[in-house]
Amino acid sequence: MKLGGIDEAGRGPVVGPLVIAAIVVDESKLSKLETLGVKDSKKLSPKKREELFKEIITLVDDYFILEISPEEIDNREGTMNEFEVENFIKALNSLNLKPDVLYIDAADVKEERFGEVIGKRLSFSPKIVAEHKADSKYIPVAAASILAKVTRDRAIEKLKEIYGEIGSGYPSDPITRRFLEEYYRKHGVFPPIVRKSWKTLEKIEEKLKNKEAQSTILDFLKRS
Repeated sequence: MKLGGIDEAGRGPVVGPLVIAAIVVDESKLSKLETLGVKDSKKLSPKKREELFKEIITLVDDYFILEISPEEIDNREGTMNEFEVENFIKALNSLNLKPDVLYIDAADVKEERFGEVIGKRLSFSPKIVAEHKADSKYIPVAAASILAKVTRDRAIEKLKEIYGEIGSGYPSDPITRRFLEEYYRKHGVFPPIVRKSWKTLEKIEEKLKNKEAQSTILDFLKRS
């Protein structure tokens, strides 16, 4: 029996791409993947994920990785959940080999609904298991999560070669916020690698403009 798994990396960051990975693997190879140490990518070191990436693409029967740019995210129609569904479908329909059972890491509060919406628009008809935290429950999803995470990490490293230290790209990362503030101060705009529809940028812009306004007022008072 062929098993499929799909997951994403980079849904929340303000910098860099969203990556979706789908895999198909024969049920007989699950134990091999487990022995190698395949599990939720968040529980693995970057070095271990890189090692497993090579093992996974060798062992699985088929895989497809979809990298979505910040510009595509900004130009989406609808919510991020709807956008994710669209691209999960795109990635799954791009597989050459179709799974009999498909495990999905659900992004909707209603897991079953998330699976049903995707299932209706696939070019094949697998049994669908859509659950929250599926990457920590099912090996096919864990394998997909590693492919997605490694691909995003590589993309971020390439951006660092161009822009210098940008941190992880997450809004909560102080290094990322400092990079964005410094870039905006210098150029008056944010770099093209950011998701302009994220509220993080609006807050940073507002903060910097307020500081600038306060500085102007202080300068005026000093001269008066």
